[in-house]
Amino acid sequence: QVQLVESGGGLVQAGGSLRLSCVASGNIFSIGVMGWHRQAPGNERELVATITSGGITSYADSVKGRFTISRDNAKNTVYLQMHSLKPEDTAVYYCSATIQQTRFRTYANYWGQGTQVTVSS
Repeated sequence: QVQLVESGGGLVQAGGSLRLSCVASGNIFSIGVMGWHRQAPGNERELVATITSGGITSYADSVKGRFTISRDNAKNTVYLQMHSLKPEDTAVYYCSATIQQTRFRTYANYWGQGTQVTVSS
């Protein structure tokens, strides 16, 4: 009933840029915090960045100054602009969102299916 669909991943050389998008669709009354996470092979999934509905952002130390998270509330979309990419940024990137499906329900957390980002050296 709620879907998050990421796009924009791909292969890029070190120093390059990519922009990820994630659209939430389905039964949505309200969206709270949206975020991006990543998981590299053999590693735990880690938080990359979050943004509240009011636009307050936070970032992992490893991406500060290089990545920018933003959102378009009218389009139920969150973006991750990535610059100065490094090989260690290679991972599957997942978006997440806390969504209230109706005014009578509590917020629940939803995940996208992930998009691969590969940075070559």
